[in-house]
Amino acid sequence: MDFDNTSFSTQTWLPISIIAFRLALATLFGALVGLEREWRNRPAGLRTHILVCLAACAVALLTIEITHHSVFDQESIRIDPIRLIEAVTSGVAFLAAGVIIFARGEVHGLTTGAGLWLAGAIGLATGLGYVTIAVIATLFALFVLALLRIVEHRFIPKSGNKKSDDERSD
Repeated sequence: MDFDNTSFSTQTWLPISIIAFRLALATLFGALVGLEREWRNRPAGLRTHILVCLAACAVALLTIEITHHSVFDQESIRIDPIRLIEAVTSGVAFLAAGVIIFARGEVHGLTTGAGLWLAGAIGLATGLGYVTIAVIATLFALFVLALLRIVEHRFIPKSGNKKSDDERSD
């Protein structure tokens, strides 16, 4: 992979089919988590979760690509892939904080914020090629968001006026 100032696009280290597959998987995984939030009519739903997961995947793919790009081979340039992962984490935390509010003594949006954070992690895993981790994290997210909600409503007694996570606007 050589750097060519005359070309429109930089050649990728990963085959384009792998890049497209990982981006498509991130879209699917983000959609699965986002669908549950959408179904519950939460502030961040389908499109938001897809975009967070897709963006994190794109950053992870870019991380792989820049570590293999010859322009960054110079001694004066240091590449630390962890910085891009930290940037995704910070960016998603900013978005998640935007859906969390405190009103009338109650916290709203905490589960949705956590879902956005997880969508970012799933996107990173997918982009870096850790599809098994992404699949397992997605399945666990669906378990926590959907099935544990049923368990909470059936087996955890409601105490006084306090509402469970899902009764609040999360």
